[in-house]
Amino acid sequence: PGLLGPNGAGKSTFMAVLARTLPASSGTIVFDGQDITNLPAYKRARLGLVRTFQLPSEFARLTVLENLLVAAPDNRGDSLFGALLGRRYWIADERRLVAEARGLLARFGMTAKESDYAGTMSGGQKRLVEIMRALMLRPRLLLLDEPMSGVHPSIILEIQHYLEALRAEGLTILMVEHELHMVERLCDSVVVMAQGKVIGSGTMAELRRQPEIVDAYLVG
Repeated sequence: PGLLGPNGAGKSTFMAVLARTLPASSGTIVFDGQDITNLPAYKRARLGLVRTFQLPSEFARLTVLENLLVAAPDNRGDSLFGALLGRRYWIADERRLVAEARGLLARFGMTAKESDYAGTMSGGQKRLVEIMRALMLRPRLLLLDEPMSGVHPSIILEIQHYLEALRAEGLTILMVEHELHMVERLCDSVVVMAQGKVIGSGTMAELRRQPEIVDAYLVG
């Protein structure tokens, strides 16, 4: 699905509430039949609800590979107890997750960049790092907040290609995006917001037949 609306409509706030980087002031959030309204962000991520941010949020002084491994779950060496038990206890997890991360780097054409510091990447490459890092959490619902923002036009089609492939594999993606042609290509359904409220929903073709939405938000 796509989420559209003017600046200040509440799109990013809604995404933050879903991911629990902001608390819900009212209502209930249900994910896969489970009430998660009061679950903290890390528990939502463990359930498979994972988000990216409007502004790049890479760890600038870590390498690209390390940025992916930071998000990787199920490494027994991440706990104090596991670390104290030593390398033999966690090395199998480490090797498995490094292989998984390198698989993503290969898929996203970033293998040659794995040892580069993430802070040196271009805007588009940082977006790819952010998406790959989210995928390390094995999401069931991926929340993308303006993934094309700050990305050079030459990279936008590349990101679109990767997102189309993820969608084809069955990953559910909720995307906030101002690039309407990208929303039309990537989103089966679209919700339009204004001033914190939903004012329309449907396919882009259906929304284009609603004059009040076209005049206000879909011109061009």
